[in-house]
Amino acid sequence: MKRNIELKGNLNTYLKWPMLMSILFIILNIIIFFINVNIGLLMTFFVIIEVIISIVIYRYSHGKILADLVSFGSDYAQVQKQLLHELSIPYSIIEKDGKLLWMNQAFREIAEEKGKVHKNIKTMFGEITEKIMPKKDEEREVHSSFLQKQYKIVIKKVVLTEVSQTLETLPEEEDITKAVEIYAVYLFDETEMLTYIRQIEEEQFVSGLIYLDNYEEALDSIEEVRRSLLVALIDRKINKYVTHFDGILKKLEKDKYFVAFNQKSLLAMQQERFTLLEEVKTVNIGNDMAVTISIGLGAHGSSYTESYEFARAAIDMALGRGGDQVVLKDGENITYYGGKSQTHEKNTRVKARVKAHALRELITNSERVIIMGHRISDVDSIGAAIGVFIAARTSGKKAHIVISSVASSVTPLLERFRASNEYEPDMFVNDEFAMDRLDDNTLLVVVDTNRPSYTECPGLLQYAKNIVVFDHHRQGKDVIEHAILSYVEPYASSTCEMIAEILQYYGEEVRIRPLEADALYSGVVVDTNNFMNKTGVRTFEAAAFLRRNGADVTRVRKMFREDMNDYKAKATAVKDAEVFRGEYAISVCPAETSESPTVVGAQAANELLDIKGVKASFVLTKYNNTIYISARSIDEVNVQIIMERLGGGGHLSIAGAQMEDTTIGEVIVQLKDTITSMIEQKEI
Repeated sequence: MKRNIELKGNLNTYLKWPMLMSILFIILNIIIFFINVNIGLLMTFFVIIEVIISIVIYRYSHGKILADLVSFGSDYAQVQKQLLHELSIPYSIIEKDGKLLWMNQAFREIAEEKGKVHKNIKTMFGEITEKIMPKKDEEREVHSSFLQKQYKIVIKKVVLTEVSQTLETLPEEEDITKAVEIYAVYLFDETEMLTYIRQIEEEQFVSGLIYLDNYEEALDSIEEVRRSLLVALIDRKINKYVTHFDGILKKLEKDKYFVAFNQKSLLAMQQERFTLLEEVKTVNIGNDMAVTISIGLGAHGSSYTESYEFARAAIDMALGRGGDQVVLKDGENITYYGGKSQTHEKNTRVKARVKAHALRELITNSERVIIMGHRISDVDSIGAAIGVFIAARTSGKKAHIVISSVASSVTPLLERFRASNEYEPDMFVNDEFAMDRLDDNTLLVVVDTNRPSYTECPGLLQYAKNIVVFDHHRQGKDVIEHAILSYVEPYASSTCEMIAEILQYYGEEVRIRPLEADALYSGVVVDTNNFMNKTGVRTFEAAAFLRRNGADVTRVRKMFREDMNDYKAKATAVKDAEVFRGEYAISVCPAETSESPTVVGAQAANELLDIKGVKASFVLTKYNNTIYISARSIDEVNVQIIMERLGGGGHLSIAGAQMEDTTIGEVIVQLKDTITSMIEQKEI
């Protein structure tokens, strides 16, 4: 075998150098012959001796040198094999189908289970499939677990025509030299590293704020001598809960607390879905009103200060959504828990008076006012916009209401304003007109929505420097940012109710015309379903105020009488309703015969609640390639959190969502899956 092996490259050249020198001496000898024959003859003798020695060295030393090289190479391969075999990093060679061809000792120790060695890597790591095998010089990383240990698996493709026989194949396996495409697999045990990472994660700082939603109202509902006992019991409940999770509690004010704990405790609270919300409600020493709390938590901030800012933003959102819930702001992600109880109306009007004075100051300092509501404006949106228009007129400022699309039910109201000589033609304008008039001295007022994507013209929000928001819907993750004045009250029945209160404190010189009073009154009537939903004392007080200013119930009723086609569409939706899980009515409102199918769908959802056993109703309407969901309930189901799962929002009893690029059937399936999932998770 040695004779069949040829030396190549620099080593072969090095062994032939004496022969090359012999040729040089022969040429030199010939030249000397021409110079001096005697010296040439003498040199010929020495050249012959040198050639003979060179031939002998090359012929007889070549085999010995080659034998030494082969011996060295064999020893080197054996060392290499031994090093690879004893390498501390588990290493193996597999075929494309996962068959183990060879493994070192470290890999064998992992692959050996109950005295048997796995013959296919897929039986160890199910994540390794043919689809993830790398191509050419690529490397693929897979994370998997085996026998309670976590591994990072690195796979690299190796294309060979002949594989060194120094690798020992497994018993009863094919010779590895037959493989054409093989893969090298490295295992890196990352169990300890992941354990440390998890420990660091669990110890991260979480800050929180706990507010009592109805502190004053709850105290007013019991005798004065028992108030301190009620406060002490509430403090004890909160302190016991926080202490149970190794947290720190600090009372900031009579109804506000600061809390701090770690990420591990937060995960445990999430698993229990923050039972403190319900525990506090059980405190009862004769108080007519159950105490509710709101919790704002901030996690994964880059610093303690940022985590605290997250908590402040979260508590503001919890209060803006009506309280009795937990809002967790985890970086950019926001999660909601609770919010199942009805929002309690607050009897105090201090907030409305403060907001009215602030609005008056902002309007006074502006040159003009632009008002807009949400897309496909309804009566509440238009009525609230007209209320702000009244405030601007009272301050002597020019105002425009942006309307691009309206429901057909609102058309009679708008026609009455357009036909009146008391209003200028540019009272109602389109979005292009509004964009042309917008400047640094323009005040933009958004009513009946707090989501930028739902407004009539989102572009106005991007360029307006002074923004005011009035809304009665619960806040979600997508909110209008940088508003200099924001008045969001979920307890209110409608935005028209809020604006009516604002006008009462705006100034004594406010004059509301009968047509304007009708518009505001209509918004309250429609959003409360004729004072049947979300109606409180302040709702009736606002209605009384509007009645005193000329609102006529008969005119409003005539103005919003239903079209026959709309009535038939609503009846069809009620007739074809499916009762899902015995409690949830789901139906589709036909849109072909109605000019405002979304409004009809909302009315049908209200009608379905009059059926015994129905806890919540969902009516789907397809309009302009968008599917609108109207969700309604009385008091047992929070439809808002259901709609939030589908990208929408609203109130506990009145909510909705909009979905594009889908079909009615797909949305119904998604809605049913959402309801089922939330029931199983005990969220509804």
